Amino acid sequence: MGASVRLDPRTIVWGGGAVLVGGSPWRISRLSATTRDIVLDIHRQGPYGRSATSAQDLAVYRELIDRGFAFLLPGRANSGRACGSVVPAMDRPDLLERCLASLSGSDVTVVDDGSVDGTAIAGVVRRSGFRLISLPVNIGPAGARNAGFRESEGEFVAFIDSDCTAPAGWPNSMLHHFDDPSVAVVAPRVLGRELSSGVIERYERTRSSLDMGVRAELVRPGSRLGFIPSAALIVRRSAFVGFDESLRVGEDVDLIWKLVESGWHVCYDPEVIVHHEIRTNPQQWLARRFQYGTSAPDLEVRHPGNLAPARLSAWNVGILALLTLGRPVLATSVAAAATVALAASMRSIPRGSLLAGRVVGQGLLADSASIGHLLRREWWPVGAVALALVPKSRPARVAAITMLAPIALEWVTRERYLDPVRYTVLRLVDDASYGSGVIANSLRARKFAPLLPKIRLPKVRLPGVHAHRK
Repeated sequence: MGASVRLDPRTIVWGGGAVLVGGSPWRISRLSATTRDIVLDIHRQGPYGRSATSAQDLAVYRELIDRGFAFLLPGRANSGRACGSVVPAMDRPDLLERCLASLSGSDVTVVDDGSVDGTAIAGVVRRSGFRLISLPVNIGPAGARNAGFRESEGEFVAFIDSDCTAPAGWPNSMLHHFDDPSVAVVAPRVLGRELSSGVIERYERTRSSLDMGVRAELVRPGSRLGFIPSAALIVRRSAFVGFDESLRVGEDVDLIWKLVESGWHVCYDPEVIVHHEIRTNPQQWLARRFQYGTSAPDLEVRHPGNLAPARLSAWNVGILALLTLGRPVLATSVAAAATVALAASMRSIPRGSLLAGRVVGQGLLADSASIGHLLRREWWPVGAVALALVPKSRPARVAAITMLAPIALEWVTRERYLDPVRYTVLRLVDDASYGSGVIANSLRARKFAPLLPKIRLPKVRLPGVHAHRK
């Protein structure tokens, strides 16, 4: 592993370094006196990071990285590392040609996944000088990627879809992440390519389903970023277990979760940007969102519990229910009780009561947003009824706020290419399309877990508080 790290900017150093708040998944971790000194020094260095000078430093760094509090900074040069690229393709030779042009100078294997016009695909690959594997029938993106992986060379293998274009230097520009031997996969940010001024294109440039955001993340189910798409990613050959070829959608999520469950790390690096083609046809756009949602039941079978559409605290459910019913005094009493219960578990933490109040407040906001997300997606029919009843019903107005406030925040904080009304409408349609896929396939498969939120019951001592010693 490399020897320099920086803290995630969202990590809160509390009580003079006695406690760290954040991580992936979110947690509160107590630090020993020795660990505290190292963490405070890392914190003081800011984005420049801190280099290790001892074995103890390395041990602390390992723990911080494993818990998602810190990220490894680029270390040694990447010269001499071999990384092949695999491009699965099915027809659309014009997009493939653009993709291969962006990979000029790389070791590339193109897999023709049963194209109708295989001759056109072969011509594009021949002109590029890259390797071609032609499959006689279409077996899906998972099978095509696996076939390319078997024929590729190198310690690392990059997968990139044929409707994407890579930046100069990719994939070698991301290989420094593998300085950490625990990293199995790293993925860049994927943004839509700017083509025209159509409404869908402008919406996609603001919020693409492939865009995982502007912050680096340690990818884990239940964390801020639970998966990354396979449109573009790099894998360590020794860690790769193959895409599940029985899955036509969701194979990327399945791969990531299998690796995480096996103890590997998966990293998202938004500093490197790959562009993809935007679907401009409204029917195709909606159909693709629906198709993504249909993967939920199959993924639930393979990874039970990971597909819960919301994970809520019973404290927060009670508070929000009381507010919805117009009982603000009772809601405040429950919030105070939750704060007191959490503060009781933080007696040894400096200013523990203040931290408890902050955690309860942030948790309430997060769970409110999760309920709104649920009402826009897996429970969108209920959400639609709530929006229709806003003029007549207080509960409907509260539900509408949970649904629409996060969308308004997105519009304010992201680059804006659409007015707020059209952005909101498309966001609601986008979510409902995905949710319809989840509903339809869950009912067909009789797997209801992807439709049911999980509620954490109150505890005197919250599981997020850990005694952490080195």
